[in-house]
Amino acid sequence: MTPELKAGLVKRKALELGFDAVGVTDLSPPPHGEALRRWIHEGMAGTMRYMERQLEARLRPETILPGATRAVVVTKHYLTSDPPARKGKGRVAKYARGRDYHKALRPALENLAGYIRSLGGPGTLAKPYCDAGPVPERELAQRAGLGWIGKNTMLIDPKRGSYSFIAAILTDLDLATDPPFEADRCGSCNRCLEACPTEAFAAERVLDSRKCISYLTIEYKGDTVEPHLADRFGDWIFGCDICQDVCPWNIKFAEPPGDDLLEPDPNMALLDLEEIMSLSDSEFRKRFGRTAIMRAGREAMQRNAAIVRRLQSGGAYAGRP
Repeated sequence: MTPELKAGLVKRKALELGFDAVGVTDLSPPPHGEALRRWIHEGMAGTMRYMERQLEARLRPETILPGATRAVVVTKHYLTSDPPARKGKGRVAKYARGRDYHKALRPALENLAGYIRSLGGPGTLAKPYCDAGPVPERELAQRAGLGWIGKNTMLIDPKRGSYSFIAAILTDLDLATDPPFEADRCGSCNRCLEACPTEAFAAERVLDSRKCISYLTIEYKGDTVEPHLADRFGDWIFGCDICQDVCPWNIKFAEPPGDDLLEPDPNMALLDLEEIMSLSDSEFRKRFGRTAIMRAGREAMQRNAAIVRRLQSGGAYAGRP
């Protein structure tokens, strides 16, 4: 069986399993490796120390799974409607308004990995990764022809916009690769850069995590957020979609997915601030255990809720309540 035929079979299987797009690339070093090294050196990863620990693996993807030579990259689109702001409520980023995507996509990824192994026979490597480990998913997706990296650092699919989860299966199966997506279709548009309320973009495609609302509400676990940043949270308590919401490619092309694989819950878009503030550890786990909100944890979510509550009441932010 030729590499082209095997790649075609894998792609067909991926689409049958519910993924929206699929491509294949090799595991050669990413072209923007030095930019990533500089980004980390300048402290823009904030407290995400794992980025530095994983740096060399990210710069050499072939070392992540020894023996692997290909990445089968898949995307799964997501989008939910955005309700208007309401006093006493905090907003959750669209990707987290349902079942944790790591868990939701895992069965289909394992199924696809098993299919790849069946094509190669005994001993064939095929290991799935979904936003876990040092796999540089966005760069691999661009190199697999699935879209370009926008000025907001997101992968933009010209048919679907940027609201997509990206996963990859590393394998040693000899598959024909796809041409990379070379075009930069952002053009002169700077809407994402201009819309960011905390001015988190140091330059085009350079995000200073330390100023990013998504980072501050999810990854950052400090007791307090710098007031000049907290004052710009709006009603966001988990993540932020602003730089995607204003993107013309999303405004024109993004649509809700045609299935409920991710089990979106419209009641997750806005959360009651007082409820968040009152939850115990066990209550928090029971309420959010199946969602990506567990990534932030109870204390950070209560800190975020305190920020938004004070903003809505016109008060000054003074740290944890």
